[in-house]
Amino acid sequence: MKIVQLHSLYIIGIFLLFPIIGFSQIEIKTDTTKIRIGEQINYKIIVDKSENILFPKLQLDSLQHLEVVKDFDIDTVKNKIIKKYTITSFDSGRFAIPPQRIRYKNKTFKTDSIWIDVATVAVDTTKQPLYPIKAVQHATLTLKDYALNYWYFLFALLWLVIIWYVFFRKKETAEEKYAKLIAKIPPFELAKKQLAELDQKQLWQNNKVKEYYSELTDILRNYIEKELQVPAMESTTIELINALKTDGIWKKLENPKETLAKLNDLLKESDLVKFAKMKPVADEIREHRKETDTILAGLKPIKKEVQENDESNKNETNHDAE
Repeated sequence: MKIVQLHSLYIIGIFLLFPIIGFSQIEIKTDTTKIRIGEQINYKIIVDKSENILFPKLQLDSLQHLEVVKDFDIDTVKNKIIKKYTITSFDSGRFAIPPQRIRYKNKTFKTDSIWIDVATVAVDTTKQPLYPIKAVQHATLTLKDYALNYWYFLFALLWLVIIWYVFFRKKETAEEKYAKLIAKIPPFELAKKQLAELDQKQLWQNNKVKEYYSELTDILRNYIEKELQVPAMESTTIELINALKTDGIWKKLENPKETLAKLNDLLKESDLVKFAKMKPVADEIREHRKETDTILAGLKPIKKEVQENDESNKNETNHDAE
């Protein structure tokens, strides 16, 4: 029975020692263990080449007698992986580099600690000659000596610019701010917004029929200029309709023939109101307003994908007819 127990303990001992044996090839090296204050040494951790190795951030003594000058990238030489650090010290004494923890396949292994002796630099005062105290020397002034004054100047200039910007610059008027806001709205959405604002003014209800038709047609002309790039505001009714009948514009519209006919009628009616003093009745004005929405929707360019599909369908129809 005792033999079985001893045999079991032996097996358990083997398994407990297995992680150490399985990854025991850890080596630490230094150029030397004795330096003078300010000198540098290289500290290396060397392991057998393998995957999933995680080197530590170098841990030194808690009082920071030793300092890391440089942390090098991992290097591989002859199936060895090397992690190198350059270390120095500015205190004299004997200081230890403590054991470092290395992670390998979710297991932690420790290196050995190593002691570094840091000696002071001996100065032989008996061999150092003494010299008399020199008189005060006046150095020649350079541009750097005036640098501070330049910074003061730049700082003052910056404040002047800020004061001018806040108090004296030309501020935007309400009209300019509104114009910038309007410029950011898409043409179709802007036209719909302006038509809604025109309805709220109730111009024709207050016997301002001429002003109403003038704003109504200006909204359409302004939309045509922005969306279709046609000089509508400067064109007569005939010139505008002819410009919209060009191939470049015609192909952009879904129902160009019907839309341009309605636009032509509305513009002619508006011209009669503005220049011939014609006075349409309320039902006619409401109808013209309704037609404006239809015309605006008809002047909205169709999407490129829809246009290409329409052209392909026309080509297929012509091919079938042939």
